[in-house]
Amino acid sequence: MRNVLKLCTGLLLPVALFTSGGCGNKPKYPGPLSPEEALKSLHIINGLKVELFAAEPLVTDPVSMEFDEDGNCYVVVMSDYPDKPAPGTEKGHIRVLRDTDGDGRADTSIVFADKLSEGTSILPWKGGLLVTAAPEILYMKDTTGDFVADTREVLFSGFFKDNPETQITNLRFGVDNWIYANNRGQDGNVTFRDKPDAKPLSVKGADFRFRLDRGLFELETGPGQFGQAIDDYRNRFVTENSIHIQQIILPWRYTHRHAYLPSARAIRNISDHDPIMFQESATPYWRAERTRRRNAEFQEKKLKRVEYEREHFTGASGGTFYNGDALPQEFYGNIFTGEVAGNLVHRDVLVASADSVHFTAKRSAAESKQEFISSNDTWFRPVNFTTGPDGYLYVLDYYRQHIETPVSIPDDLKADMDFYEGSDKGRIYRVMPANGAYRSASPKLSKTSSDSLVQLFPHPNQWYAQQAHRLLVERQDRSVIPALKQMQGNADPRARLHALYTLEALDALDVSIVKKALADSSADVQEHAAILAENYPACLPELLALVKDSPAKLTMQAALSLGQFNNARVTDAFVQVLERFGDNKYMQMAVLSSDAGSSPAMLAALFKSNIARDTVKLSNSFIHDLSYIVGARNNSAQLTEYTALLEHGNMQAGSRQSFAAKGLLGGMEKSEGSSPALKTALKAFRPKLKNVNGQTLADLKTLVSTTK
Repeated sequence: MRNVLKLCTGLLLPVALFTSGGCGNKPKYPGPLSPEEALKSLHIINGLKVELFAAEPLVTDPVSMEFDEDGNCYVVVMSDYPDKPAPGTEKGHIRVLRDTDGDGRADTSIVFADKLSEGTSILPWKGGLLVTAAPEILYMKDTTGDFVADTREVLFSGFFKDNPETQITNLRFGVDNWIYANNRGQDGNVTFRDKPDAKPLSVKGADFRFRLDRGLFELETGPGQFGQAIDDYRNRFVTENSIHIQQIILPWRYTHRHAYLPSARAIRNISDHDPIMFQESATPYWRAERTRRRNAEFQEKKLKRVEYEREHFTGASGGTFYNGDALPQEFYGNIFTGEVAGNLVHRDVLVASADSVHFTAKRSAAESKQEFISSNDTWFRPVNFTTGPDGYLYVLDYYRQHIETPVSIPDDLKADMDFYEGSDKGRIYRVMPANGAYRSASPKLSKTSSDSLVQLFPHPNQWYAQQAHRLLVERQDRSVIPALKQMQGNADPRARLHALYTLEALDALDVSIVKKALADSSADVQEHAAILAENYPACLPELLALVKDSPAKLTMQAALSLGQFNNARVTDAFVQVLERFGDNKYMQMAVLSSDAGSSPAMLAALFKSNIARDTVKLSNSFIHDLSYIVGARNNSAQLTEYTALLEHGNMQAGSRQSFAAKGLLGGMEKSEGSSPALKTALKAFRPKLKNVNGQTLADLKTLVSTTK
């Protein structure tokens, strides 16, 4: 449709006018603006300005951008969206953008790799790039210095590949030496080139992480869609179309260390202002009409549902943690998210509380009634962001007339929509102080000595610290161990954490280093020390001490880490955790995720504690979930021990007996160890749970003990 011209009143008119429904009428879908005009349409909050870094023809359809250790800028181009091209006809590619004269604007563009099928993200690694291109994660490298990849290897394969909006993406290197990726929970059986004998990993329901320095790959909590922000201390935040910021609360390796946790939902919407956004652009015709139809249908069916056509998040994309130093300090640590349907950029300020296990994402006072960046140009599609070695925030604008997937639009409405209109365009902007002049950066870290890389850990632009950390992991240069140990005394907790995990990557940790980190002045460093202490039994006393008066988030990690130990004192520590934070669902999950925390002995200890009759700190939900786990585990010794507790005096507080009975029966019904005869008996018993009393519990106890 792009090249079709229509005759109207004797004139040749572009297709944009043909979509109006009649000659001479206002077009349904406005045409594009030039890069300079589009720049003028962007409205940013006071104190900042936006400059153009690159535009067509140097770059089109940008979806991801990263600077490598030498400051070279790589951009993933996704030109095939929304269709899936036939093999060999792919238009997707990766470009290198270069600013050869140092004026802050790209002037040279080189195709690093072409024929890329649905590439969505990149990460520098060992002089090349890791690339997510479903169903694979690739490794590409230029070995001749001409910025053109001449090697291409498949590292991982088997990811879901049938929807570009829900595929493997968002590679991020964490301070803990793991590389994280969003998988949107899609099904797939993933294999790793370096572990050919390993069983394929089913990634359904999860995100993904791996370590190339250790040859490890595993599931991670999610699911995230297109957008993953990892902060200085490896807290993960993911983006989803209509939920613009969620925090991963509990890692997968804890919530799945036994198979019986009834609710492993360990992700939370942390925004205090969802779903509202402040949209400046007009609502596209198709969206307004589709919304009108849907709402009419809801009313006709008398459903209590309403669809909003604007000013509600529906196309959130590319959530990114800003850790640069070129913007004022107040912007450090903020998360920026694009809203491609609303043609705007949203900013979240993360606020922590000592009593909370998660952050709260808030609007700044300056954006209480406006967005960080907004535009009346309906083609403005901010899909992603990155921080550069110059410390600025970069915004990737996909710049398309339409960005919604066609499958969600009625056929009659999409008949006059060209989903490739704008595929020859794309813009990348740089956000900087309003009164500041551009400052260039030429890091050249690939030639920097390992000792000098260590000294970059406290750099105010943490881009340098991240690159240095990654390079040291790649090099495996043990000569820096003394410098890393000395860095443990640096005033900046970020630097201390980089040093701690670089020592871990070099197999240079020992008990004394971990114990020192467990006593660190920063709760964030202590949290990671607790994780590392899981490999050092001698650190158990220090771990136990952390649950007494630490902030909630650190207490939760201590509980998670203590769950890795088989020690009687762990149960007492869990009691302390629940005495302080038992009303928190995530803290309950942290305790219940371990064998010790989900045993009858755990409940017996709680019945002897200060919260024995406190139905808030020792809640019905905890009683139910612990009972469910005991039932699902279906261990005869535990069942005998547990059913004896059903008639305990403290079980009679509130509705505990009812929740305990329902949980136990539900777990046993789901247990693979329950015989068909037992499951039949349990099903027949279920009606008795409508009114649980002493006789009900006695009958349940008899049923459990006599039926196998």
